Amino acid sequence: MKDNKLSLTELVGLVVGSIIGGGIFNLMRDMATPASAGSIILGWIITAIGMVMLALCFQNLNMKRPDLDAGIYSYAEAGFGKYMGFNSAWGYWISAWLGNVGYATLLMSAVGYFMPIFKDGQNIYSIIVASLILWGCHFLILQGTKSASFINTILTIAKLIPIGIFLVVMFISFKIGVFTTDFWGTVSKHFELKPVLSQVKGTMLVTVWVFIGIEGAVLFSGKAKKRSDVGKATILGIVTVILIYMLVTLLSLGVMTRPELANLRQPAMAYLLQSVVGKWGAVLVNLGLIISVAGAWLSWTMFAGQLPYEAAKNGTFPKFFAKENQHQAPVNSLLLTNVLVQLFFFTYLISDSAYNFFYSLASSAILIPYAFSGFYQLKYSLEEEKTTAGRTTNIVIGLIASIYACWLVYAAGMKYLLLTTLLFAPGIAFFYVMQKNDNHQSKIFSKQELLVAGIIIACAAWALCLIFLGKITF
Repeated sequence: MKDNKLSLTELVGLVVGSIIGGGIFNLMRDMATPASAGSIILGWIITAIGMVMLALCFQNLNMKRPDLDAGIYSYAEAGFGKYMGFNSAWGYWISAWLGNVGYATLLMSAVGYFMPIFKDGQNIYSIIVASLILWGCHFLILQGTKSASFINTILTIAKLIPIGIFLVVMFISFKIGVFTTDFWGTVSKHFELKPVLSQVKGTMLVTVWVFIGIEGAVLFSGKAKKRSDVGKATILGIVTVILIYMLVTLLSLGVMTRPELANLRQPAMAYLLQSVVGKWGAVLVNLGLIISVAGAWLSWTMFAGQLPYEAAKNGTFPKFFAKENQHQAPVNSLLLTNVLVQLFFFTYLISDSAYNFFYSLASSAILIPYAFSGFYQLKYSLEEEKTTAGRTTNIVIGLIASIYACWLVYAAGMKYLLLTTLLFAPGIAFFYVMQKNDNHQSKIFSKQELLVAGIIIACAAWALCLIFLGKITF
């Protein structure tokens, strides 16, 4: 009988491939915009510690609570009640479809390299083509079409080949004098806590964006040949990804100065490689990006539509989302998801940098389920018997993950937190309908939940005021 279990090396490769997405093609610009080389290094160190701790939380909870198999948002409900579980699922869904809006502009900017009519992926022509692709994916999924494994293999190769060539060229072209220019990005040219901390904060949403999907990588770890390989593969895979991300950003800062990187068009990897090796470099990266993002977009369209459908089946979302067609495709869930994506396409016309805006908003939205995973890990471990093996270690893991999650919320900044509450506020109505009609509850909110809902509404109202006053721009 054929053994389908994976070796440690194969497992690490799967983890790496599942985390690295389209964001890496613009990573050097996104990191150089808010931060200098020294601050970027500190940002990656914080991210390495935080993401490893979060991954260990997902892994540990997956083993300790296998009954909570609806998704990572189920940890919030198990630990903190129905409404927080709903908000966690709602944030996870918002992040998924907002990410698709970001994918669309990145894809169209890559197509724009070959067809200048699309420019930077933020004009009416880009919206038209992106809309055709969106609804093409929509009707394809409604027919019950599922992505084959060989497509994922092609996508992985499509993104890893240009990334590998890019790293080799950057290593050869690296100049230490360029890298050390304005190393800390401060007026004094030396380390200063306040400005450096501000720069590190500016990198946090970027790092969350390129790590979205880390929870899926942990679930893949269950395919290991040896149970002892699960933890090793998780750590090795995430450390490998962080090293790749660090090399992409730091080597780039040794070829171009920070201001030059920050001013590159997207996808920045293409234009940086072109500046060193010529036009073929940009052609290679843009082709790899188009193939990779197009496939990822289809996969994430399926995922974004499937997520509320699965949540509705276990009572976390209203039953409206659970309707399916004869091909067992989630009709209502997919339709509402893609209508929202379509509506947000039109912000391309008013946003200065749509890709940056949407990855920041998607990263901000997913902080809720990530944070509550850390909180639940801490709570669950504290409630275990003191004689439980590994209890102290798991408490430390949960504590560090929780601190990291709180740091991310702080680092996200007031703008994105307020804008995120605008997207969470409509969820209150959905939760009310679900509790009233689907679950036949007479008391919808507890006192604590009512307070949370009130804070969300107040912050959303504040965000609207600031938008109308021009204090918050896109």
